[in-house]
Amino acid sequence: MNSEPVKRSSAASQSGHNFRYFDFVMAAFVTILLLSNIIGAAKPTFVTISGEQWVYGAGILFFPLGYVIGDILTEVYGYARARRVIWAGFAAMVFMAFMSWVVVSLPPADGWEGQAAYESVFGQVPRIVAASILAFWAGEFVNSYVMARMKVWTQGRALWSRTIGSTVVGQGVDSLIFYPLAFWGVWETSAVLTVMVTNWLLKVLWEAVLTPVTYAVVGWLKRREGVDIYDESTNFTPFSTKT
Repeated sequence: MNSEPVKRSSAASQSGHNFRYFDFVMAAFVTILLLSNIIGAAKPTFVTISGEQWVYGAGILFFPLGYVIGDILTEVYGYARARRVIWAGFAAMVFMAFMSWVVVSLPPADGWEGQAAYESVFGQVPRIVAASILAFWAGEFVNSYVMARMKVWTQGRALWSRTIGSTVVGQGVDSLIFYPLAFWGVWETSAVLTVMVTNWLLKVLWEAVLTPVTYAVVGWLKRREGVDIYDESTNFTPFSTKT
């Protein structure tokens, strides 16, 4: 299949455009979001640096991929379509939390011995669940907003500055919301601050490492979709579903 020529376009001019790969990117975003929260969040692991053990949640290995895909969505399809995907992810997380609560609350059948293990994985503390959903929502919208604004400011140059810059701010907001809401008063204050800063740095570093992948995917999608969208007159309110 031959690629279409890439044309610079405003977000408004592409409101009715039929994108070929948008649905696949949205599905990848929601899938990574849910799985990183279900599978990764349940297991703490560690890495040893200079003889010192650093504990972190295993989900950090995959959760930042959601920010990478969020960057790709905004860069290729514009803020308005990224906004729809963020809301889809938000709704999926809310339903996942509700379904987990219902299933864990159901009485186990006689003879089934997996209830304790099931609760340890899916029976997360409501405070942590609420903090996670709120942090995701705020962090993703900030990430997308910064990405879209920086694209206009830089006239589409230096993609790396936008992907890393938006992640620094977006993941910063995510961490500032999640860790205090989830663990303040449960952990020592120093532990909350240490884990918050450490995880933020790891996520930003992970974004930087994946920059070549982001460049490759963005370039491929722009060529296949045939457009390069700039949010020059976009309404940046998060509370809209218009494209």
